[in-house]
Amino acid sequence: MSGAIALMDFPAERPSTAVPAAPPVDESGDRELVRLAQSGDANAFDELVVRYQERIYALVYHMTSNHEDAGDLAQEAFVKAWKALRNFKGDSSFYTWVYRIAVNHTLNHLKTRRARTQHLSLNDLDFNAEHDPDLVQLISHKNPRRDINLRELGERLNAAMQKLSEEHRTVVTLHDIQGLPHDEIAKILECNPGTVRSRLFYARQQLQAWLADFLR
Repeated sequence: MSGAIALMDFPAERPSTAVPAAPPVDESGDRELVRLAQSGDANAFDELVVRYQERIYALVYHMTSNHEDAGDLAQEAFVKAWKALRNFKGDSSFYTWVYRIAVNHTLNHLKTRRARTQHLSLNDLDFNAEHDPDLVQLISHKNPRRDINLRELGERLNAAMQKLSEEHRTVVTLHDIQGLPHDEIAKILECNPGTVRSRLFYARQQLQAWLADFLR
């Protein structure tokens, strides 16, 4: 890496389908890599980037709905992490720490560009939709209009996500798309788990309310 963050392989143009949440990462060895990176070993930090770049990219993409922005912001988040690494005390896991950096950096970006189009796959957003009989019937493989229904529902869902405030969209992204537990999200957002739960509850209620007309 030669003293600078290696460029991540995030093409600016990708298919219009949403980015799936990256698989869980084995955190074993992170502490030693952090120790080496803090002592100036850029290759050790490069290994941390490789471990978490897919998850950070997916996180930022679902917050921005823009592949080019996601690549840039993810790259910038790791640069910020590299510059601030000496201040990392190990009070949380490395990935919680770098997630927090990425979330805050992306939220700051969104404050200057609020007009966004959110593109999510129904498979990515799991808020107990499988328990809604109307929705299950609507997107059933036995329904001859399934593809049309899925496309229209996806558009409605994207529009509904855009209506959420940034803080509510963030908790939906972290929990329902990234699959992080409430306690982990609380660490990332530096709030208590109860706040995460209340934001998530409100966001889900809003999304379901905005989709109610379509589901009836």
